[in-house]
Amino acid sequence: MLRRYRVVVAKPGLDGHDRGAKVIARALREAGFEVIYTGLHQTPEQIAETVVQEDADAVGLSLLSGAHMTLFPRVLGLLGTAGVDDVVVFGGGIIPEADIPELEQLGVAAIFTPGAPLPTITTWLEQALDARESADAS
Repeated sequence: MLRRYRVVVAKPGLDGHDRGAKVIARALREAGFEVIYTGLHQTPEQIAETVVQEDADAVGLSLLSGAHMTLFPRVLGLLGTAGVDDVVVFGGGIIPEADIPELEQLGVAAIFTPGAPLPTITTWLEQALDARESADAS
């Protein structure tokens, strides 16, 4: 890891299940990331504001409610409006395989579905942020 990255882990919408988000937050902390967990029932506006205020390098969105095709694009749009276009946005939860390509086209860097090994997620995020950092330096 080129430096200690700041990652916001957020639960957008009305989904009340946060075990997965907490597991990811802990795994990221143990891998050396600084993690800000926003808690349950966050609006896209609250999430984007937290990303800006915390000067985050990445935001992980966890969703089980099925509203990912509405909430993920809304967060992306708000980050763009705020001029934050270098934050790596990734997601996880119950996301149908058929929706993943569209989310990636919208700007979600990766989607991790249930059962994804934690080292796969932490290694992917480290590599994605290191690559962004290296590109910014050149």
